Amino acid sequence: MEELLVLKSYIEEQRYTEALTLIGEMEEMSKDDKINKIYSYSVILILHLIKKDAEKRTLRSWEFSIRNSAREIKRINKKRKSGGYYLTNDELLETIEDAYQTALERASLEAFEGQCDESMLAARIDKEKLKKEAFELIQKA
Repeated sequence: MEELLVLKSYIEEQRYTEALTLIGEMEEMSKDDKINKIYSYSVILILHLIKKDAEKRTLRSWEFSIRNSAREIKRINKKRKSGGYYLTNDELLETIEDAYQTALERASLEAFEGQCDESMLAARIDKEKLKKEAFELIQKA
């Protein structure tokens, strides 16, 4: 909110260069916020895919979480007015890769009632197949 007040004062004072610079910074902050949300939903998506794959079973709550996370990632990534996306497919794949380790750490606390550490859980799943599945779910959402 403070940025809007500063922007208003720049415009009122006809300091257009500073106003444009501030608008650029505000756009970056907005994009960073979108990317952080996409990352958070990616962790949740991958977490449940890991548990599902490792335990060779699923729960309705996991299925809901998987579908919801994929939908939210797709929704957040889409630019409303200008069209296009905040993250390209390559950047989305990179975000999935970045989120994988955090998801694995969380899954190790939950899968098999917390009896597996990260390395044991990682040995039970195909990381590349799982990341591909996450990406495809997002695309289909």
